[in-house]
Amino acid sequence: MDEETLTIKDRIEILIRARYPLINIVSSEEARVEQTLKAIARSRGKRYFIWSVTKGLLSDDGSCAADLREPLKALDHILEGDVNGIFLLKDFHPFLNDPVVVRKIRDIARELKTTMKNVVLLSPVLKIPMDVEKEVTIVDYDLPGKETLGKIIDDITATLPDKGRVWSGGVTRDRVVEAALGLTAEEAENVFAKSLVQTGGFTIPIILTEKEQIIRKSGVLEYYRAHEEMTEIGGLENLKQWLNKRAQAFTREAREFGLPEPKGILMIGIPGCGKSLTAKAVSSLWQLPLLRLDVGKVFSSLVGSSEENVRKAIQTAESIAPSILWLDELEKGFSGMGSSGMTDGGTSARVFGTFLTWLQEKTSPVFVVATSNNISQLPPELLRKGRFDEIFFIDLPNREERKEIFRIHLKKRKRNPADYDLDELARLCRGYSGSEIEEVVISALYDAFDRGSDITQEILNESVGTMIPLSQTMSEEIKHIRNWADLRARKASEISFSDEEESARKLEMV
Repeated sequence: MDEETLTIKDRIEILIRARYPLINIVSSEEARVEQTLKAIARSRGKRYFIWSVTKGLLSDDGSCAADLREPLKALDHILEGDVNGIFLLKDFHPFLNDPVVVRKIRDIARELKTTMKNVVLLSPVLKIPMDVEKEVTIVDYDLPGKETLGKIIDDITATLPDKGRVWSGGVTRDRVVEAALGLTAEEAENVFAKSLVQTGGFTIPIILTEKEQIIRKSGVLEYYRAHEEMTEIGGLENLKQWLNKRAQAFTREAREFGLPEPKGILMIGIPGCGKSLTAKAVSSLWQLPLLRLDVGKVFSSLVGSSEENVRKAIQTAESIAPSILWLDELEKGFSGMGSSGMTDGGTSARVFGTFLTWLQEKTSPVFVVATSNNISQLPPELLRKGRFDEIFFIDLPNREERKEIFRIHLKKRKRNPADYDLDELARLCRGYSGSEIEEVVISALYDAFDRGSDITQEILNESVGTMIPLSQTMSEEIKHIRNWADLRARKASEISFSDEEESARKLEMV
């Protein structure tokens, strides 16, 4: 049987049949693990025992097998007993700090090899001392899949008198199951019950709030509630079209059609031209949770914890997939890789290597949206084909895009764009970024409010004249980014600002 097709129950049963004496299962789902081990014990004709520091050793029927709450006495009892059984030790990892317990574990690993007994350590975290890591086999217990979550939904709906009401509003069983992926069985049961009590049916936004709790507990990722829409972005037609084509890329229909799940995009370009806004709008367009990775939180002061943090972030993002992982200003987190060994003992390089390997090899439906303002600071390995599906260059907005941006921000401030000469404003704001155009509108509003009047064309024109755009203060840097992107990236707009500049220059020559 292929290793990839084995269920978690199959993998544990194979280890037990092969007489692996010490198995460490990493999971916070005690009930599911116990259910699996009971089923294996029953099918293999074994006894089943549970030990905890609060209750001692219990037999499979729940009765007290021995009042052994002390770890050493419990291990002695397991070693001396003549029984064909599986012994589950709950939360045993804190006792592995005791050298006597560690020595006893090593003794058990050797002596149980010739018996019909297996010891299973169960804990929500992986903490194995180096002294016994060779004796212990680690098993990561998978979160419930679609089949398990579907059964939980079926069991709940079977008890309801009005089953039709549960699926009102166009919500399907498949969508609810997809939304609940990444939750433990207990978390799923709780949030399903909460949704039924609150709305009378299964509601996707309520289920996603439970995922938000998981992300907040991780400490490295931030759950971003995206309210931005694609209509709030002026221009960038090529980028919008690319994203729209992949709006259904994570559905079952796409898999059946033979489409691979998209990996991600890297957006480079001038600051303030819509890269971060696009990342937020993708979440709304695709109706997927948006997770922002704070690279600053990844680099912790504790030795070894930075690598653990990035692994934890990746694991969390995968556990709630399909999802979008947003890395803003990527160069600030992964610049200086070459000097990492001299400045931080190689921590940055190791963290970057972990992320890079995952980006290349990942099979989970996590779409990565990365942004960068300074492409020269990015390591070349990150830009290799296969890391991202596409690299988009976002230039300063062209004339039509500037008009559209003015229209969006005037409308957002409850003004009618038709009352203003957008052509003139677009001409005056040549070389302005999207965020600078927004600031023009906001500054004009302040001026109008101070004068006790409404915003006028004249006030907007004055506001334009008081601002020095970034394209003037960073002209050399912008030129460098454009030269790099000409041969290495796809333009996000049909007509880029640099194309507009070239056309204007030719007209002036004529």
